[in-house]
Amino acid sequence: MKIYPLGDAAAVIELGGEISEAVHRKVKALSIQLEAQPIPGMIEYVPAFTTVTVFYDPYRVLREMGVQLSEAGMSGLVSPYRKVHDMLERMVAEIGDEAEIAARVIEIPVCYGEEFGPDLEFVANHNGLTPEEVIRIHSSAEYLVYMVGFAPGFPYLGGMPEAIAAPRRPSPRLAIPAGSVGIAGKQTGVYPIETPGGWQIIGRTPIELFIPDSNPPTILASGDRICFRAISRQEYMERKEGGR
Repeated sequence: MKIYPLGDAAAVIELGGEISEAVHRKVKALSIQLEAQPIPGMIEYVPAFTTVTVFYDPYRVLREMGVQLSEAGMSGLVSPYRKVHDMLERMVAEIGDEAEIAARVIEIPVCYGEEFGPDLEFVANHNGLTPEEVIRIHSSAEYLVYMVGFAPGFPYLGGMPEAIAAPRRPSPRLAIPAGSVGIAGKQTGVYPIETPGGWQIIGRTPIELFIPDSNPPTILASGDRICFRAISRQEYMERKEGGR
């Protein structure tokens, strides 16, 4: 575990050197601790694959610890970063190395191929498979949401079988429809909003992953587990029209 500053108002806690479920459990456990008991002066925290970054207000850190700011400014005072560092170090020590986190399992229905998955054929040919085999493999695995980012609600998933891995497109598309399910390298993910993108698109879900007026606005969170289920075009249209 390493803690280091990011500018003068943030600290990065590195909880491991590789992307793994064990490191993810530590990231999730620390996030839960920060959510339940924010350190004094914390503004927000951002979990990622192997790190959690804590943004804080240096003045609030000192004020809430009883340090008086003099007219001389910060000169001679205790470093806010050092205080944050020590608090985070103690918090990580309390979490331990074997944190177990209860995970939600969320099913995402996907209509594969045709106009919803224009790159399904490419992914199949690239791996010497049929489109049906790609669908079966993709919808048979269970995926872990390591982090959410890039676009609101975009899940970075782990657990995709290498048998259906495929390179990014040579040129990104300017507009990927919301709900599109893509593959890039050994990763798969779902575009929650329309955005440019270079992933190979193999299907689309009628579920809205990002609803700005909801609280929280995204249905997926770090630590969730996802199962994709193949659905027919008819079910896709019915669920889309029904808003489900």
